Amino acid sequence: MTSQDAAERAQKLRDLIAYHAWRYYVLDAPEISDDAYDALVRELEQIEREHPELVTPDSPTQRVGAPPSEQFAPVRHAQRMYSLDNAMDEAELVAWLERVGRELGTGTRFVCELKIDGSSIALTYRDGVLVRAATRGDGAVGEDVTANIRTIKTVPLRLIGPGAGATVEVRGEVFMPKTSFERLNEAQEAAGAAVFANPRNAAAGSVRQKDPAVTASRDLDTFLYQVVEPERFGLASQHEALEWLRASGFKVNPDVRVCSSADEVLAFCREALSRRHDLPYEIDGVVVKVDSFAQQAELGFTAKAPRWAIAYKFPPEERTTKLLDIRVSVGRTGALTPYAVFEPVRVAGSTIARATLHNADEIARKGLLIGDTIVVRKAGDVIPEVVGPLVELRDGSERPFVMPDSCPSCGAKVWKPEDEAVWRCVNAACPAQRVERLIHWASRQAMDIEGMGEELIRRLVDEGLLRDVSDFYRLDEEQLSRVATGRVKKDGTPVLVGPVVARKLAAAIEASKHRPLARLLFGLGIRHVGATVASVLADAFGSLEAIGSAGLEELASVEGVGPVIAASVRAFFENPDNRDLVARLAAAGVATREERSEPAGNRPLDGLTFVLTGALLSMTREQASEALRSLGAKVTDSVSKKTSFVVVGENPGSKRDKALALGVPVIGEEDLVRILDSGELPA
Repeated sequence: MTSQDAAERAQKLRDLIAYHAWRYYVLDAPEISDDAYDALVRELEQIEREHPELVTPDSPTQRVGAPPSEQFAPVRHAQRMYSLDNAMDEAELVAWLERVGRELGTGTRFVCELKIDGSSIALTYRDGVLVRAATRGDGAVGEDVTANIRTIKTVPLRLIGPGAGATVEVRGEVFMPKTSFERLNEAQEAAGAAVFANPRNAAAGSVRQKDPAVTASRDLDTFLYQVVEPERFGLASQHEALEWLRASGFKVNPDVRVCSSADEVLAFCREALSRRHDLPYEIDGVVVKVDSFAQQAELGFTAKAPRWAIAYKFPPEERTTKLLDIRVSVGRTGALTPYAVFEPVRVAGSTIARATLHNADEIARKGLLIGDTIVVRKAGDVIPEVVGPLVELRDGSERPFVMPDSCPSCGAKVWKPEDEAVWRCVNAACPAQRVERLIHWASRQAMDIEGMGEELIRRLVDEGLLRDVSDFYRLDEEQLSRVATGRVKKDGTPVLVGPVVARKLAAAIEASKHRPLARLLFGLGIRHVGATVASVLADAFGSLEAIGSAGLEELASVEGVGPVIAASVRAFFENPDNRDLVARLAAAGVATREERSEPAGNRPLDGLTFVLTGALLSMTREQASEALRSLGAKVTDSVSKKTSFVVVGENPGSKRDKALALGVPVIGEEDLVRILDSGELPA
């Protein structure tokens, strides 16, 4: 085969494979057998091996071809990716429909689409070839996840039909089917890793994997629903855009309806609610859009959302089950927390069997008895929550819960401070507290020892290899490789961590020695010292030694600390066991001083104080805080006249109101992103 013949055959194979992949993965209507499809792929792979110069970015062989990434580059969207306003019940939806009707007149058509519980994505094609995929981020700036999105089989690498050769941006949702979610969590449990709370979190986490091969293994899927600048393709309405997307090779949700009245919209929403559990993927509502693009333009946008669309949110999914027991866990600070154990029940995408009850007062307030039939749900579709008992179903066998007078872990007496609702174990040698302290130390917000999960830590404790946090730095690869994972082989022998994973764990432990001082301070688990206070103390004193030797007044004078936290910090460092622990950490090479390598010129926010409130979309509040501190800013929890800016995310609390009352500048997430990008402050 000549080079010319090879090039022509490779292109023909790419076209054939793309077509048959579309038939199989998108339309679910294959025209050839799996063996025939595999033969086409193998032939293309052979040609590309013999002629590597013929490999193209849109080749089906390149879906998993990028090396692991250490970070995701920021992507500024050409057009803002807006969030949607919510209608929390039918009355709010009807009010929106009536408002739109008044502005546009009678005869307005709407398109109803299922609201997929996944992660938003923007795909850019140049000359019909996928060149970039970006997350939504804050709507203005997202992250480049092209290498990961290329691994999803329903994302075409080259467009067909009306999209062939087009330069276009399209948007939609990446999601994880229910069966894939269950398999993933089973694998996570078997590996001793944390399980995902719901398919939405699993999809978002899978899209942001550093290694595209991991994303490829997660069995993600897509539905596309938007064409940016649709007028360039002669599209006049949403339903026409959906047809264009489908014909161009994208997977489009089939459950779409064009409605001519409010009654038809409500009927679709009710049908979707009744069928949500029969679908192979999770939905959490219905998106209702004005169909005509001309009418959409007439309605326009508010500051955060289009006025021509709304998300009708389903009510929280509630299930009934049997409360089998109320047990008590012991946290790292000795707090005793009761939790409900109930018959497993599937709620909002995953099976739950327990939920925190917070404290004895909360149990009394809800009127719970062990043996009750209870109503459970997920707060925010994430956190399991007991709503309350169905009193009318009691048969007399139920019994009240009594808070234990001794620690369920070590047997020591427990006590409850007069001004608190929480009972505490005061035994510093309590095994449960020890394990929780170790888990906290290795957690992402603290020393971030990647791969050191709860199950592995418990096994290291059981084998006598971990007693306190300094013991992490005594572990070596050989010790780690011999630890059992909790799984067993077919012959019944335990599966060990092994040398490959042990090497990664050892590297993660070594890397944790160089975490910022604030993380070290937070990881020590000093009562009342959360991530924010730890950062304030680290900024104020610069070293663990300086913090440990500071007096009460000196500590309390730091903004955001105060006398209660100061007393807790002082008590920690006055304990000789704690001082010995700090000395062992320092001897092991853990950095106990703030490592500030940036010259003053690279810290443009020196002297400024920020407060964050509400949920951020493009990053977590912890990530935003770290980024601000890296530029020299202080980040505190409380608003005062000394506060420079209050950053407001979604659903902000009272801090926003206090800032306005004090005349403190209030900025949004877009302003924050610009500050982090350029270091320039808003006018």
